Amino acid sequence: MRFSEAAGRQVVCTSTADTVGRVDEFVVDPRRRAVVALSLKRTGGGDTLLWTDIVAFGADAVTVTGAEKIVDAAPAIVALSGKEHRLVGKRVLTAAGDDIGAVDDVEFDADTGTITSLLLPAGDVAGARLIGVGSYAVVVRPK
Repeated sequence: MRFSEAAGRQVVCTSTADTVGRVDEFVVDPRRRAVVALSLKRTGGGDTLLWTDIVAFGADAVTVTGAEKIVDAAPAIVALSGKEHRLVGKRVLTAAGDDIGAVDDVEFDADTGTITSLLLPAGDVAGARLIGVGSYAVVVRPK
């Protein structure tokens, strides 16, 4: 699944069938090379859904057991969130300092949250190569 396909997806509570939020941003931990949380657009309550609290990330909705799973972001999540840590749109540099393009989109495994590929105009970069994400660039291991 791609970030662009999943952004805006509704978050639905399985016990009440109520919409409790909408996917706004993906919080990625580059060390784990995975999505660790979703930042949500929501009225009232928290704004963060931890990946571990997701029941399923389906083609039409993200499901959770209850609205209480949506919380205020913990400091560790806040440290990985925001514009400085977004992957899409950032230039991609190898650890050797070579610019290989900019991230157009990101593919991830909907079951585990693992980043599978960074999609660049010149070709895909395996998610396993991801080293870091900062305000200036995404850094990847050389091939």
